Amino acid sequence: MKLQITTAANGNLIYKLEANKKVLIENSSLGFDVGGGAVIPSSQWTVKDKSYNKIRSEWKPVWGKRAIVPDCFNELVLDLEGNIDAPLHEFQIIVRAYDDCVAFRYVVPFGSDQEVVVNSELTTFNFTGDYVAWFYNKENHNIGPEKLSDSKGERMPVMTIKATDDCYLAIHEADLLDGQPFLLSSKKRSKEFSVVSKPRKLYSGYKSAWRTILYGKTPGALVDSHTLELLNPDPAPNSDFSWVKPGVAVWDWRMNGAIVGDFTYSMSYPSWVRMVDFASEQGFPHLVLDADWYGPEHQADSNPVTGDKANDVRKIIQYARERGVGVWLYLNDVGGRKYPIEETLKQYGEWGASGVKYGFMRGSLEEKNIWTQKITALCAENKLLVNFHDNPVHSYGQMRTWPNAVTREYCQAQLDGHKVFKPKTFVTSVFVNMIAGPIDMNNGMFDLRQGKTTRVDENKPVPSTLVSEAARTLIVFSGATVIPDIPEFYRKYPPLLEFLAAQKMPWVESKTLAGEIGEYIVMMRQTKDAILVAAATNESSRNIDLPLSFLGKGTYDVQIIQDGVGAHYLTNRETLRIDNREVTSNDKLRLELASGGGACLLFRFLE
Repeated sequence: MKLQITTAANGNLIYKLEANKKVLIENSSLGFDVGGGAVIPSSQWTVKDKSYNKIRSEWKPVWGKRAIVPDCFNELVLDLEGNIDAPLHEFQIIVRAYDDCVAFRYVVPFGSDQEVVVNSELTTFNFTGDYVAWFYNKENHNIGPEKLSDSKGERMPVMTIKATDDCYLAIHEADLLDGQPFLLSSKKRSKEFSVVSKPRKLYSGYKSAWRTILYGKTPGALVDSHTLELLNPDPAPNSDFSWVKPGVAVWDWRMNGAIVGDFTYSMSYPSWVRMVDFASEQGFPHLVLDADWYGPEHQADSNPVTGDKANDVRKIIQYARERGVGVWLYLNDVGGRKYPIEETLKQYGEWGASGVKYGFMRGSLEEKNIWTQKITALCAENKLLVNFHDNPVHSYGQMRTWPNAVTREYCQAQLDGHKVFKPKTFVTSVFVNMIAGPIDMNNGMFDLRQGKTTRVDENKPVPSTLVSEAARTLIVFSGATVIPDIPEFYRKYPPLLEFLAAQKMPWVESKTLAGEIGEYIVMMRQTKDAILVAAATNESSRNIDLPLSFLGKGTYDVQIIQDGVGAHYLTNRETLRIDNREVTSNDKLRLELASGGGACLLFRFLE
């Protein structure tokens, strides 16, 4: 990839982007409008100095898509100088080029004695073709596919773009320190998108977020990238995140109302004990307790420390710790703001909780981002993992700096929001929303009886198949894979339960083996003990020929779980078939996916 910065006819700086010898973005603006006709930088600015850096390193994340991530890039630093009348005298543009991404940011060097109020950011993305794009759409199915010229108004990232059959882009941001989170805007019949978000002012030491353009020959290459994380700094010196343990979590929210024999599940201590015992038995490291454990979550007098079930919560935390299971505690923004957040999270840490699920944050995107950053830091201080829900601010690679920020509901979740989740939504979201970072989609429902299912007040049907549900848990990248059903339904299907239990994070390696946005996806993830592959499709059935070249040398036993004959995501969901074979990397497997279905493969090394 190559990004070239030049000067427009009016003297302002512009850039163009080339990848694989094809210009994809051209004549696109840089800088800021600071009012009064002043632009930073403009024709009144000169290049004082420029420097080049070549970095060849690697990042070993606490957890991630792989154990070792190459951190290799070329960097250009442009030092710009304004004249005596300029509203700011010093300014930098820093550009980095990776194999799969180019990124640039704006910096005001330390020592400047000037502060400038910003009218707007001038950054644009002027695409050379009328490509097809998809966008995040809050807790709804994604926007797209839509032609760039058909987009009108504001769009939320990630913006995933198909330029040609072998050229894909994703527009996002990384390392957002302050200011408004990333938003884009376009006028209809235009192929140019402008950055809507802006800082309030430029000041000494200011750093914008990186404006990032990911590139890949397949959409899976965008999904597999860790470059957004690489653009964020390491944790503060002497930080210790060795306590961060990613993995599968059972959950008490969706099970509320399930009846097994003479036992009715509820969000209460007896049910929590059953869930902890199940998690311990399967090696799942977490149990998530959801809303109302301390009182009605939206009521101001529900105290998140002394509330209704606080004693039971402390009991279950102790019970779970003795069995190697950590307990997450839900916290609504009402209680999070009314009561001192520092004291609340300190108390959760002292109780021995392992994480916090934070919901329904209020405020503007900028206000929400500031509060998100504060809670993340406080959770780290108290050795708590954190998961943000209910239309959270997007991720921007912060899991490198804060490995405890393991996931967030930056998607239409599968079992929430009073909406039916469709197969096409899944195979779109994993190529759009998931590029931003780890997401919590709460897949893995095994109660797929026709009609409404389990929860007393949120019992929408689940149009999927058993095999697809299990496959989705692997495909979704998350530090907390939250599965929603009761133990009895998982135990009905031992091979699928074995597939869930084999997801021992952190991952050694991950790779999207095949896929197309809105159509299907095939994902491989490797643990220390096994290699797992999962496939999922949209409403169309399909056959996939899968080369096994991702395997190492030697022979492997593979358990292949596929949809049963006649399976369908609407009419015949709870059927599957199983096959065991011995294979090598030279072999190929044919996967047969039903409508809305999937496949799960578990490889174990033999010799």
